[in-house]
This record gives sequence, structure tokens and C-alpha cells, in this order.
Amino acid sequence: MSKKITIAIDGFSSTGKSTLAKQLANHLGYVYVDTGAMYRAVTYFAMQNGYITSDYFDKETLINSLPFIKLHFEFNPKVGFGEIFLNGENVENQIRTMEVSGNVSRVAEVSEVRSKLVEQQQEMGKEKGIVMDGRDIGTVVFPDAELKIFMNASLETRAQRRFDELRSKGQEVSFEEVLKNVQERDYIDTHREDSPLVKAKDAIEIDNSNLDREQQFQKVLQLVDTTSKSL
Repeated sequence: MSKKITIAIDGFSSTGKSTLAKQLANHLGYVYVDTGAMYRAVTYFAMQNGYITSDYFDKETLINSLPFIKLHFEFNPKVGFGEIFLNGENVENQIRTMEVSGNVSRVAEVSEVRSKLVEQQQEMGKEKGIVMDGRDIGTVVFPDAELKIFMNASLETRAQRRFDELRSKGQEVSFEEVLKNVQERDYIDTHREDSPLVKAKDAIEIDNSNLDREQQFQKVLQLVDTTSKSL
């Protein structure tokens, strides 16, 4: 039996990181952690309490509120992955709106927020056998991960995927609005001072602009197999 490893998946927004991570976790029997959902949940908390809007952000009050933010995942067999709970409430659907998307990168810039969530993420991965996706998994959360993947795709491809996803959920958005949001998130994610989005030196980059889900999955599964057997 192959040795269990830590799989870190980083990359730009709407590159399908979470989809791939869920597939891998289900196939391998690993724990899956969606770190993006954790940042989105904190953002949703800030929005619900009036700490952040499109033109206002009370960072200090959010920082002071961090001890009162409790996050955990509960596996939902109907969807096949762990859904995120904020202070006991399932907020999996609430955190996937354009409004949350428009604010999450600013919340994720806050060092105190990152510190709190990174600590939780590292605790979750102590036993290995975990797949985690985000922006700084291979560089900050698990710098010693046995397998690091960095996912990329063209801006237009990513915006189209995000647009299709939101429309399928009944959200009325324009493609131009989604494209602008993806561009803004890219800029903030790559330019923030604390843990910016960068490709780890030992990460394997996959551009999936022209790959379907199954092709991508098989490609990464082969990398997992090779990595596990080499240990």
C-alpha cells in the first residue's frame, strides 16, 4: 500500500482547484480541506456584521472578533465533501456569492486572519493523508508537502467557468462583471504583503485551459502514484 502523503494544490481563482482536490480525496480516501471556503466564511461573517462593504473595511473590529469565529467542516454524503460551518451554521451556499467573491481577497490580506486560519489548517494536516487547496498551501501551510500542484488557466477561461457556475446557481451576473472580479482577485492575491500567491519552487504547474476534468484528474493521479511510490 502506498504511503499517505500531503497534497498541496495552489493556483489562481477559478482554475478548478477545489474540484480536483475533492476528486483526489474521494479516490484516495484522504481528508479534503477547502481553505478558500474558510476565508470566504470569515468574509461572510464580516459582511453579516457590517465590517466590510465594497467601499468600507473595519479591519480592527474584524481582528478583535476572530476569537468568536468558529469554523469546522462536516461531511455531507449527498454532495460527497465536507461543507463549512460558521459558528454552528452551514454556510456553504451563502459563501459562494459574487458579493463574497468581491470582498474575500481583502479579508485574506489581513495577517491576523491568515495566521488564525493557517494554524487551523496545519493542525488538520498533521496526520497526512490530506488534500488541501488554496493560495499559500505549498508555500506557507505545508512547505514540506510531498506533492505540490500549481494550477493555472487563461483569464478568459477562468472567468467563463466562474460565470457558468454562478448562472447555474441562479445568480444574475454578467460575464464582464465576473471577468473584472477575477482580474481584481488575481491582482490582490499576487500583490498582498502577507503570503502572496506564488508558485512554490518545487511545485508542478498544470495549465488546464484545454483539459477537461477527467484528463486533469488522471494526470494528477499519476503524479500522486509516482510520488507515493518514491517515498
